[in-house]
Amino acid sequence: MQVVTIIILLFFSQAADLRKARNGNSRKKGNSGRTNRLGKVSSLMKRFTPNPPCDIYTYLFEKYLDCQERKLTFVLPEWPEDLKHMLLAQNAFRKLKNNMFSKFQKLKSLDLQQNEISKIEDQAFWGLNKLTTLLLQHNKLKVLSEEVFIYMPLVSYLRLYDNPWHCNCQMESLITMLQLPRNRNLANYAKCIHPEEVKGQKLKEIQVEEFCGSDKADLRPVIPKPEIARPEFDSSLCHTYVFPVKTLDCRRKDLRKVPSSIPPDTVKLDVSNNKINVLRPKEFEEIDDLKVLNLSSNGLVHIDPAAFAGLINLEELDLSSNFLQNIEYGVLEHLYFLKILRLKENPWRCDYNIHYLFYWLNHHYNVHYNGLECRKPEEYKGWPVRKYVRSYFEECPKDRLQIYPDVFEDNETEEPTPKHSVIVRVID
Repeated sequence: MQVVTIIILLFFSQAADLRKARNGNSRKKGNSGRTNRLGKVSSLMKRFTPNPPCDIYTYLFEKYLDCQERKLTFVLPEWPEDLKHMLLAQNAFRKLKNNMFSKFQKLKSLDLQQNEISKIEDQAFWGLNKLTTLLLQHNKLKVLSEEVFIYMPLVSYLRLYDNPWHCNCQMESLITMLQLPRNRNLANYAKCIHPEEVKGQKLKEIQVEEFCGSDKADLRPVIPKPEIARPEFDSSLCHTYVFPVKTLDCRRKDLRKVPSSIPPDTVKLDVSNNKINVLRPKEFEEIDDLKVLNLSSNGLVHIDPAAFAGLINLEELDLSSNFLQNIEYGVLEHLYFLKILRLKENPWRCDYNIHYLFYWLNHHYNVHYNGLECRKPEEYKGWPVRKYVRSYFEECPKDRLQIYPDVFEDNETEEPTPKHSVIVRVID
């Protein structure tokens, strides 16, 4: 009887061990399945993690949005309406729709270069009547009408190069607009890609009659740009001298802005020793004959990229004894015949933002200048800017791009920026 009892106990013991083993395996399978599911969810979360948020900051009292390289295809609703500068380069915009930027009515510059834009609707830029700078280079635009630019009467810095322009009759209004004398600084490098007979020709130079003949009747009427009313010049503000050349002497008049409607035949303008701390877009647009401009001792802290638009005959510019820390890209692009540039007694800040001024001067070797010396930060104080830039590249050789060569040949001309350039802005 005892033997039977022992056999029965052994049987139940083995059965219990089998159940434990089976339950253990099933738990492992369950945990494994759960782990797999968690792994899949984790990988999905990684795959669909949103891009890093845009940088919003204030520099020289103006608000910037830096949303470059975020794979954006549309404007985000949470962006503040009081932006002055919007950097949207290297995203994935394909189409600019009507009223896309209409809530940003204080916008002064819009950078959309290096996207995939192939179509811009006629009212895409509606409301941007303060915009002065528009960058559309390195996109996929084939045709465009002048109507797109009607809502931006102040635009004076426009880049359209490296787009596959089809120079057909649909482009007549745009090409005609670009060839007007007042638009001499717009889209200077844009070239036709199609048809073959005009490939490589600049939009600014091509003859519309070459490709637009009998089908002109099908074109939509071109709406003229709205005229901006300008007040008459107040002659009591300044002294006028006629001999030897027409000179306007506005020194020490406690002026806070450049006088309006200066006579267009003025050759010399002296507004030194005033309180003009900001130069706005197209301040001197009507003064075609101006050759000498003195802006020294004004407390200038900022110059808009379009401030000197129209000054194609300017030969001498005095910016000394102000509070300038750098010169923004585009400020000097309109000064084709500049010979003398005075820069001394400014707190030039030696960081990445000073590079534009340095390389512009190197490129325009006929311009004589003085006073370009680092004041900030403390470790570079007293250094010539040339020495700082060289030390920058010694520390960061990977940043040495062809856009900034060490030596400029005598026959070298200004060319567009390379496709992979990125705007970098540094704040204090």
